Amino acid sequence: MKKMISHHKYLINHLADPAEAAAYLNSVAEDGELQPLLKALRNVVEAQGGIGELAKKTKLSRTTLYKTLSSKGNPAISTLNAILAVYSIRMSFSPVSHEESRSRQAASLRHSGALYATP
Repeated sequence: MKKMISHHKYLINHLADPAEAAAYLNSVAEDGELQPLLKALRNVVEAQGGIGELAKKTKLSRTTLYKTLSSKGNPAISTLNAILAVYSIRMSFSPVSHEESRSRQAASLRHSGALYATP
């Protein structure tokens, strides 16, 4: 019988690679929601050695990092950049097509419960 591993363990094993971690974070960030992105970043931190290791490398306290990456965290961009830099990952921006932009706006309005009409 084949040995099985949990999805979380499989994910953590793959997120040890900076390229995989960056692709994973990009995928989650596309939704534009902060909480899932913070959860994804916590997974990357776990895969790369944990909060203790991150605290040493960023010179931020463990408490600050736990709060920053919590589901109620609201990190400053400078804090996110400091965390990502440890893993050789950086934030970037790219243009979206007009159609993709309209689709995202519509999804955002549906998510917020707002009513709208398209031209």
